[in-house]
Amino acid sequence: MIPMLLALFGTALQTPNVIWADAFEARESGILLGAAQTYQVWAWAELKDASEITLGTVTLSLAADPAQSGYQWKRAGTATLPQGKIGVALSSNVAAIALTTLDAFDPAKAAADMRVNDQPNAIGDGRASIDRDTNTLYTMTDFRSKEDWERFAAPLREKFLISCGLIPLPDRTPLNAKIEDVAKHPDYIVEKVSFEAYPGFLVTGNLYRPVGNGPYPGVICPHGHWATGRFENTETCSVSARCITFARMGMAAFSYDMVGYNDSHQFPKGWGHSGGNVSEETRRLEGLWGIHPFAMQLWSAVRALDFMESLPYVNKEKLACTGASGGGTQTFALCAIDDRVKVSAPVNMISHSMQGGCPCENAPIIRFNASNMEVGSLMAPRPMMMIAATGDWTRDTPTVEFPAIKSVYALYGAADNVESIQIDAGHNYNKDSREGVYRFFGKHLLGGDNWGNFTEPPFEMEAVDTLKVFPGEAAPEGYPAYEQIVARIKDSRRAKWAATLPKDAAGLETFRRVAQPALVNAMGLTLPNVGELNVRPVGKEERGDYTLVRLRIGANARKEALPVLLYVPASKAMKGTVVIAHGAGKAALADLENGGPGPLVKALLADGRAVLAFDAFLTGEHHAPGKRTDRLKKSFPDTFLPTDTAYCVQDTLTAIAYARGGEYARGPVDLIGIGNGGLWCAFAAAVDSEVRAIVVDANRFAADDDAAWAAGPYIPSIRSLGDIATALTLAAPRALAVFNATEAWLAAAQPYATITGKAADAVVVSGETTPESIVAALQ
Repeated sequence: MIPMLLALFGTALQTPNVIWADAFEARESGILLGAAQTYQVWAWAELKDASEITLGTVTLSLAADPAQSGYQWKRAGTATLPQGKIGVALSSNVAAIALTTLDAFDPAKAAADMRVNDQPNAIGDGRASIDRDTNTLYTMTDFRSKEDWERFAAPLREKFLISCGLIPLPDRTPLNAKIEDVAKHPDYIVEKVSFEAYPGFLVTGNLYRPVGNGPYPGVICPHGHWATGRFENTETCSVSARCITFARMGMAAFSYDMVGYNDSHQFPKGWGHSGGNVSEETRRLEGLWGIHPFAMQLWSAVRALDFMESLPYVNKEKLACTGASGGGTQTFALCAIDDRVKVSAPVNMISHSMQGGCPCENAPIIRFNASNMEVGSLMAPRPMMMIAATGDWTRDTPTVEFPAIKSVYALYGAADNVESIQIDAGHNYNKDSREGVYRFFGKHLLGGDNWGNFTEPPFEMEAVDTLKVFPGEAAPEGYPAYEQIVARIKDSRRAKWAATLPKDAAGLETFRRVAQPALVNAMGLTLPNVGELNVRPVGKEERGDYTLVRLRIGANARKEALPVLLYVPASKAMKGTVVIAHGAGKAALADLENGGPGPLVKALLADGRAVLAFDAFLTGEHHAPGKRTDRLKKSFPDTFLPTDTAYCVQDTLTAIAYARGGEYARGPVDLIGIGNGGLWCAFAAAVDSEVRAIVVDANRFAADDDAAWAAGPYIPSIRSLGDIATALTLAAPRALAVFNATEAWLAAAQPYATITGKAADAVVVSGETTPESIVAALQ
């Protein structure tokens, strides 16, 4: 059997006769003893000072030995301990402890196959301390050609779609639009509108249009985080002034509610915006399906364009969007994914120093390698006006953001299509800002030369009660509430993705073209070339039939550092290399009782295979034995950086790249995932089609349970992308074996079974992994 993991991090391991714990784990969690008995107690300690080990009520001491340098394993004595969990206290110079019932136990010998470092240091991976969030100062990526930019832009656009559950795109269900008169003026008309972005989910707002039959340009106007939303009418911002003026100019303008504002009652305002009491668990449960405030508002904007196109007096070829603050975010987000927007004006939002402070502006995955400068550049080469202010985070726009974005426009020969003006004011969409937009929209949507000095005429906003679609503050009767809408969207996305799963080998390649990049972008993965890796030899030990090589590998650009143990048989006649990802880290593959590799590695060596074992992100030597490595906590973490699980999948890909092309490469690469490593390997093999055979320990993971995904291997939008069904399908036509599985895994393997002609219950079994079953699966 594979040794069991006793703690979430590090190398707290046990066999029938040995319990091994790093100091930080022992201090935090204590030790669980299976039986009351007497143990020999060993400590990995720096002996220049005396040290103490307290196990429950028993305290043992190690005398100082100044002649010894560095950390050494020393026997501290024996302790008779009760069954159950006991507390542990250790001196600061103790890095690890081992308890054993074996007289001949040698922890130093066991440690040789557990660690790359012979001293208690972390491997030096820098990802846990990356400081990247909404307030980071960003530098625009340097693009030397249009092709260079477009290679970057395509996956960035796809990240927006994936994040919001829009791959594949939802059906354009009937809008069921309702339009009612509010007021008719000599030069414009005001109406109130509702339509269904999703079945039962309403978008509410007001339509301002010229008097006449058109066709007129259409402008959608997301309002931003002003106190009264689309009803804001102050010197700082007036949404009605903007829309009335657009209508008077000869454009139809639609202002609509953000989630939770004014007439949008189906979702609580606190769900969509800062200050709400939505738990992290709820955010994750919904984020698995691409459901979050940013997504609901982005799809509402897409459907707002659909609504404008449905109006007989709107010119479908002249659609535009403008909003300020959070409405500015919605503007450039919509422009990123929908090229029907021909002209835009994001106001006071594209910044190198602040990316948005609200949940509705910080969708998962969208800023892994980009800031709002690159996102804003997705508008290129379509005309865009960037309005900035001296008194907010767009204060540097004339010297930073505008030149950066203009450089992308220049790649299309369209540098004149982007303009910027800066207003001497605080955060706003005031009269001066609006007039800059009127002139730009007049130029590009209406044509003619008479817009250069256009000013906003006096206006009068309609009474709020007449503009409201629904009276009072209650949700409209007959429409679903928030929980029902979320459930319906989940069901729709589950069915939509299931319909994309291939039914035969021919359909597999079509599916692969969609699913592989979707997984890559959802997790921020890179398929590295070995030439990109920084490989640092740490040690080499000849052991007769094989050589043990200790390495530190990783891509400097990603701040990776992976501790690797590579077992290379002396025989030149080899079947290839097996990469093993163990959820407990590579130490779980060692023979704790006798030293050397454990039974699985021994069996693979005997079968003529090299073996590469590594510690994935925040496992094993990513921690110093005396101190846990904690990931830096920042706002909206999964917006700016991959999740822990995504990093572990990346580490698996990095290990595969080295096994395939490094100095000790020995033919094709097979992949084994044990414990939590099973999922990492399933996803890694899904995106790396050159892996020859895949063995996955499903670890009894409840893959059909959102709560299990949210609490453990969280990856945004992974459920909307088919999760394990997608991963297992992409393993076809290669050899695949899944052990220790639940019924959900069996169901997920059906497309793989259909494509390969194998019975699903022969591929996926409930039995646990053993060295013999794993080796047999690789044959």
